[in-house]
Amino acid sequence: MSKIFSRDSWSEIIEALSSNWFRTLLTAFGVLWGIFILVILLAAGNGLENGVKQGFSGMATNSMFMWAQTASKPYKGLPKGRRYNFKTGDVAAIKQNVPNLRYVSPRNQLGGFRGANNVTRGLKTGAYNVYGDYPEIIKQQPMDITSGRFINYSDINDKRKVAILGESVVTGLYEPAEQPIGTYIKINGVNFLVIGTYKKKSNGGGDAEEAQKEIYVPFTSFSQAFNMGETVGWMAITAQDGSSITQLKEQVFDVVKSRHSIHPEDDRAVGNFDLYEEYSKINGLFVALNFVAYFVGILVLLSGIIGISNIMLIVVKERTKEIGIRRALGATPWSIRSQVLLESIFLTIISGMAGIVLASGVLAIVNYVMEGMDTSEMMFLNPSVNIGVVLIALAILIVSGLLAGLIPAQNAIRVKPVDALRTE
Repeated sequence: MSKIFSRDSWSEIIEALSSNWFRTLLTAFGVLWGIFILVILLAAGNGLENGVKQGFSGMATNSMFMWAQTASKPYKGLPKGRRYNFKTGDVAAIKQNVPNLRYVSPRNQLGGFRGANNVTRGLKTGAYNVYGDYPEIIKQQPMDITSGRFINYSDINDKRKVAILGESVVTGLYEPAEQPIGTYIKINGVNFLVIGTYKKKSNGGGDAEEAQKEIYVPFTSFSQAFNMGETVGWMAITAQDGSSITQLKEQVFDVVKSRHSIHPEDDRAVGNFDLYEEYSKINGLFVALNFVAYFVGILVLLSGIIGISNIMLIVVKERTKEIGIRRALGATPWSIRSQVLLESIFLTIISGMAGIVLASGVLAIVNYVMEGMDTSEMMFLNPSVNIGVVLIALAILIVSGLLAGLIPAQNAIRVKPVDALRTE
């Protein structure tokens, strides 16, 4: 072992690789480029994953949204095509009959995208989404309260006509320096006291502005003010940690179907959007992206390793006479083999480390540029790789170096001293 790592061995390695430095440089570039591509692809995948998950931050992803549709099958003498509505009693029934649910939040809504003007304050009017909600909704959908407070159960129990406004609502109904807290707005002619303002986190895109054009009021006062009675427009349902809403939602549907005389096999009567299912698909996508990154990076790296193997075959061929002399002087096959393998590993590791350093420099520049940008609405954030990936890359380099030098090393020890000395 000491012979392998002796000063003479390292001098011989440097001399062998620098005898034709341009050829060695081109060969090393193949490995450098392969490891560079591997690290950049993995970092880009992480950056995309970080950006997408930022859009879900604060949101209860183990949730679904459910609304009533039209019965598509006749049942118990009732015709198909009939319409029905959820009722407040459905909320209590779901909580009672379906285990492992964390929140069941009924909602009602006025207005909508490009709806008619439904909110006024003085001479100013606007068309906004108005939601009747319970306090739990803020734990199910991301929202930052920028002033005042959100709905509480005292508001629910007392049916207080209070409202929380989005930033775009404030901009549309108030002067720039005006404070909305403590003022009144009219929603469909009914006065509501403003008790808070919010800024909602969005998933980017065209909905970013629309997400701020919303008003939240207590569910009970909404129902009373706008004559909704016991009607529930839709529900936001979140499962407990450790349970999947995807697995529980059929039980929820069964409760609703039973209470509204809907055929048990009528899959169209209850509409739903399963956020957990969509989130799981996104996580699966990132697993696939990481696999593709490793696959492509390793293939590119393999092409570089093949180049190193070829260059080592040429080096061994050029040193046939030298190897013959060493064998004639008593050099063992192991000493010849170890020298070739050491040269191959050295070239591979140096090239690979240069690729890692280059990739790290590029990522550092990208992150430095992004530090000065507003990334709250971006789908790409903090592209990076952890130390584990670097260690895996080093392990790949060492194994690759051994494999690249294996065939040339075997060729070297097959050289017979007499034949080698005859080589010109």
